[in-house]
Amino acid sequence: MDRVLYIVNAEHEANTYIPPHQHECFELVYYIHGHGTTSIGPRSFHFRPFTFALIPPNFKHDENHQPSPEVLFVGFHCGNPIINTLSGVYDDDKEHTVLQTLLRMNEEFKRKRDGFAELLNLQMSEITVYLQRLLAASDFHSPAEDQMQYVLNYMNEHYRHKLSITSLAEMSGYSYDRFRHLFKERFGHSPHRYLLLKRLDYAKSLLLHTQMHISGVSAAAGFVNDAQFCNMFKREIGLSPRTFRIRSKVN
Repeated sequence: MDRVLYIVNAEHEANTYIPPHQHECFELVYYIHGHGTTSIGPRSFHFRPFTFALIPPNFKHDENHQPSPEVLFVGFHCGNPIINTLSGVYDDDKEHTVLQTLLRMNEEFKRKRDGFAELLNLQMSEITVYLQRLLAASDFHSPAEDQMQYVLNYMNEHYRHKLSITSLAEMSGYSYDRFRHLFKERFGHSPHRYLLLKRLDYAKSLLLHTQMHISGVSAAAGFVNDAQFCNMFKREIGLSPRTFRIRSKVN
């Protein structure tokens, strides 16, 4: 039977970094709010709300939270051989089954009624059996399969900030060249071009719907400087930002 060692509901401040550490037990960390990155063993992952990390015993792991996060985590021993093969960040289902079970466990732990320890162990076994079912039904994607989607989600949230392709490749767990190849194969553009198009779309929206100066639009959309912005905009759109704004208002 699975045995629960601890269960904790925690809220961290924004931009909290939890340095590498490890446990002698399994740990399941559920991300209720916030997003960021975590390294589990040699691989890096992106997490967001309603995902959870599964960390095997003696695996070093860290967490880098951007917005103010809320997490619910449980330490446990498990004899299920299938669970022993899992490590990484995974998606909960649409009903948030894992979260709902964890919330019941946390409430039981806080109330500490007679037999709560036995009930916690049974509820933890519910989660491990549920994970085993998902894996058997092929609905539960491995971290390698989902990692590119996590990187894309991160890029969609942070495209206006300075992002290096090297850091995105590290987040994916692939080499620089392999990451670029897989990204283009899956999403139709290189990572660099994908970021450029996202920034240009945002810049077009600002030009159409605000009175921001061109330099302000350039900075807000994540371009290095005005010259880069104007050159890239004209190359891709066929008009300068100023002309695009004027013609859009006329039309």
